Amino acid sequence: MTRVFSGVKPTGHLTLGNYLGAMRQWAAVDQHRADALFCIVDLHALTVDHDPARVRRLSRQAATLLLAAGLDPALCTVFVQSHVDEHARLSYVLECVATDGEMRRMIQYKEKAARERERGGSVRLSLLTYPVLMAADILVYGADEVPVGDDQAQHVELTRDLAVRFNQRYGHTFVVPKATLPAVAARVMNLQEPTSKMGKSDDSGPGIVYLLDEPDAVRKKIMRAVTDSGREIVYDREERPGVTNLLEILAACTSGNPEALSGVYESYGSLKKDTAEAVVELLRPVQERHRALCADPGYVEGVLRDGAERARALARPTVDAAYRAIGLLPAASDTGAGVVLNAAR
Repeated sequence: MTRVFSGVKPTGHLTLGNYLGAMRQWAAVDQHRADALFCIVDLHALTVDHDPARVRRLSRQAATLLLAAGLDPALCTVFVQSHVDEHARLSYVLECVATDGEMRRMIQYKEKAARERERGGSVRLSLLTYPVLMAADILVYGADEVPVGDDQAQHVELTRDLAVRFNQRYGHTFVVPKATLPAVAARVMNLQEPTSKMGKSDDSGPGIVYLLDEPDAVRKKIMRAVTDSGREIVYDREERPGVTNLLEILAACTSGNPEALSGVYESYGSLKKDTAEAVVELLRPVQERHRALCADPGYVEGVLRDGAERARALARPTVDAAYRAIGLLPAASDTGAGVVLNAAR
């Protein structure tokens, strides 16, 4: 069976972009067609200045929202990255395969490092190397596919490069994964800055619809969304990014076609109103389920505990195989184990 891995970083409250770009696909499609693992990648949240209590709080909230969005622990594995030591174990080995130039070419590193410097802060080494940890997240499970938004496609390409390089140098150890992108709304943009992604760690609150926003807050944000010069409703991401973003959000919420929807509306007001109501209705069942899960915290803890146990069982053979392949002496208890990739499948 195809194995799928993806994760969400607890650096902010999850957004409409996270849901339309990834979470809905995970729940509706991926967990049913594949051996799917979904992870709260909390180690990645440590690459920038952070409040430890907030990271813990957002990690729990992210896990609860993944379940509220429809992930079923009977069908998939939901867990927290830091609960499975094999991620960090494999990351260092892969750092010994990656190059400094590869890390510095990562677009997200350039953007985030620039923002940190503008704020007068220092750039942590982990911000440079975290794409290798991301590669370890994927390769440790022998994932065939990684469902991501288009902004993460470069990281999956790096993962592929590292897997191929390791296999060529030290013997076949890793599955070489591929990125899969949703057909519509792969990258929902900020309502106030429609040329920028709707990021959960962004400071521009008015441009971000959070999954737990009250309906009136959702309506207000969308009705105040930046549009474009001119009055025609035209689907054109380059020339009309504001209206195109609204059309793509509406299309994703209603299973429509954004280009076809552009011919339905004659004013920005009517487009915004329909988009706002579509988003409110889309989020309603997620929010209701989230409230129910928050009332039963023991259930969420049990899901994460069981998920980490299964993830460790899948990951350990791969890491042990990589350690032996690269030349590390097995511990006495591991000698002669003869573990090969995918033995846990």
